[in-house]
Amino acid sequence: MTISVSTDVPAAVVPAGTAPNGTVPAGTAPNGTVPDGANQDSTVQYVNIGSLELEAGGFLPDVTLAYETWGTLNEDGSNAILVQHALTGDTHVTRGGGTEEGWWEQLAGPGAPADTDRFFVISINILGGCYGSTGPSSTAPDGKPWGSRFPLVTLRDSTVAEARLADRLGISSWHSVVGGSMGGARALEWAVTFPERVRRCGVISVGARSTAEQIAFAQAQTLAIRQDLHFNGGDYYGGPEPADGLALARRIAHITYRSAYELDFRFGRNAQAAEEPLQAEALGGRGRYQVESYLDHQGNKLVRRFDANSYIALTEALMSHDVTRGRGTLKEALARTTADFFVAAVESDRLYFPAQSLELAESLPGNVDVHMIDSPIGHDGFLTEIGQLNAQLRAHLLS
Repeated sequence: MTISVSTDVPAAVVPAGTAPNGTVPAGTAPNGTVPDGANQDSTVQYVNIGSLELEAGGFLPDVTLAYETWGTLNEDGSNAILVQHALTGDTHVTRGGGTEEGWWEQLAGPGAPADTDRFFVISINILGGCYGSTGPSSTAPDGKPWGSRFPLVTLRDSTVAEARLADRLGISSWHSVVGGSMGGARALEWAVTFPERVRRCGVISVGARSTAEQIAFAQAQTLAIRQDLHFNGGDYYGGPEPADGLALARRIAHITYRSAYELDFRFGRNAQAAEEPLQAEALGGRGRYQVESYLDHQGNKLVRRFDANSYIALTEALMSHDVTRGRGTLKEALARTTADFFVAAVESDRLYFPAQSLELAESLPGNVDVHMIDSPIGHDGFLTEIGQLNAQLRAHLLS
């Protein structure tokens, strides 16, 4: 195993429940498949996959998944690439032939490594999300939002749900499944849960399991939401939303997404505009440092586009990430995989340390390299600097 070194624009929210359970949107075949010869271009579609028994013991009687596609699916379904989004991401990976920029343009699109002129690229909103798939804000059988009643969902549950969607689309095996951060964890779970259905797997900026420290950061975020005065146990729909708690959760998360160097380089100890951090007659009256204003902006931006319950549901799904659960040691769990793996990390990542990617690569069958993204900004480098690995990704996808 060797290490090679190379030197979030969200789409508009598609509220959960936009597509009633069982509804097949215009432009899809009655069974939810893509019509023969169709070139689906950046349009959110919905498929009902039926009921789902969950790993933790819960049950969802009616599940809808939202997804977007680009390119044309081969007659035998052999050119499909699944791109998995991260924690608060959506399905809009690339603009394709559209106008709204996607969140991973360097990876997917015409001429990109996941070339939509060659491949059929699909991204699925994760179960529990709030961009069209069944989640806490979706309507339960009694006509009310699930809210506090939404069950615990793991990444394995989301993989099983996505496998059903793939069946509906006529995709028996993926040319590749690739993702970063939580998307990388989802890709890895696909390769371990359904090894016969994944021919290539890209796992970027995540390890084989969530560590105790990562769970600790996650718990602080979910607790920030749950302690908001408006959370109401998760049943806040129709009333004030727990905006302050969600914004605080995002602040905590964003600190882990960026490196200490990047924050200091960009903001240092500078005051925000005309505010004065060291002048105040009483506690709470001082001005902000620039880095505080930056975190405020990140928190408030997420509040405008994301559901607090979904943030909890997906954060706890990421807490569940452990490919060894019930499968023996890490090497034993990964021994079942048959995919050709592409593993990458950001050298300055302090959320998912490169050492976790190294551990994963060393435990995979064969000799798997770790491709290192050389970026000072931290974890988010997997989004902003993935273009550094374009040549390696092309070689992987065309091998």
